[in-house]
Amino acid sequence: MPAVQPLPAGTPDLAGGVLTIDLAALVANWRALAARLAPAACAGVVKADAYGCGAAEAGRALRAAGCTTFFVALPAEGRALRAAVPDAAIYVLNGLPQGAAETFATARLRPVIGDLGELAEWEAFVARTGWSEGAALHLDTGMNRLGLRPEEARALALRPRGQPPVSLVMSHFACADEKDHPMTARQIALFREVRALFPGVPASLANSAGVFLGPEAHFDLARPGYALYGGNPTPWTANPMRPVVRLDLRIIQARTVPPGETVGYGARWTAPATRRIAVVSAGYADGLLRAASARPGARVLGYAGGVACPLVGRISMDLAAFDVTDAPADAVQRGDTIALLSERFGVDDYAEAAGTIGYEVLTSLGRRYRRVHVGG
Repeated sequence: MPAVQPLPAGTPDLAGGVLTIDLAALVANWRALAARLAPAACAGVVKADAYGCGAAEAGRALRAAGCTTFFVALPAEGRALRAAVPDAAIYVLNGLPQGAAETFATARLRPVIGDLGELAEWEAFVARTGWSEGAALHLDTGMNRLGLRPEEARALALRPRGQPPVSLVMSHFACADEKDHPMTARQIALFREVRALFPGVPASLANSAGVFLGPEAHFDLARPGYALYGGNPTPWTANPMRPVVRLDLRIIQARTVPPGETVGYGARWTAPATRRIAVVSAGYADGLLRAASARPGARVLGYAGGVACPLVGRISMDLAAFDVTDAPADAVQRGDTIALLSERFGVDDYAEAAGTIGYEVLTSLGRRYRRVHVGG
């Protein structure tokens, strides 16, 4: 992936950083997951603006690669995505808001129905209009978040008026990214039992981590999200996915800090000797999680001139500082950049330093960066 995409000649770069999204890597990740899943199908989860990577751009790239089914969280996300993938199935994970059936139909969105009230409203709409685009029925297998409980699903399957008008039955793993967690096997068994109540309807259970659990978790359709964007779906082993995002932060000042002096709010970092410090134009308002600079022992690394440069001091709203003493002097001048997210220090590395998950890192990346999509 190129370090920084240049602007047209003579155009100053006024953004505090450049977020580069490699659509070729995104497509390669989808194809790798699809190959592992076959003969089951592979969807694409593009909620939260494709985890911060741009839903329209990601959707177009995935559709061109052969992805025909997408998942978003909100109807507004689905309506925006529809323009990018006019012929794809789009499911809305957060269900059917009251009175929104007509809105869903206008944009050809499929609600993921998670309770009996939603189902009654959807069935009434289908009966009145003859709508046949489809919907998903969410079955709760232990997450206790959204979805019909098993006893509700059993009663639904036995009702006199027959099966609900759905094109998919689905559930969601709670602990698939924790190796050998006993809840995962329980969820697979319960989902197998409950989905059998709806014969002929395709079934979906696996998320990114679920793809790596083997065929017993795959069913008919998997719904990877995080892995598409380069996050590690198997934290207990090396990341099998290609990195998709790169973040280069613009240096706005380089300065010398004498020994014994401090950097940043709270005076939490003291220079042990004379150090060269580069201040970049990005902070927690841009998704540089403050916790990454506040946790004892946390180590965040940017790279300049091929050299690791640790973050020092607390991240503030619009600024952060890196110790660039060991980097080549000509690589850390005003206007140069420090790569924070890259092949060397990625999303999961930053998440570990911040005591969070890579999902939060990706979806927190701010709108003040210049976003560049390559490889599409």
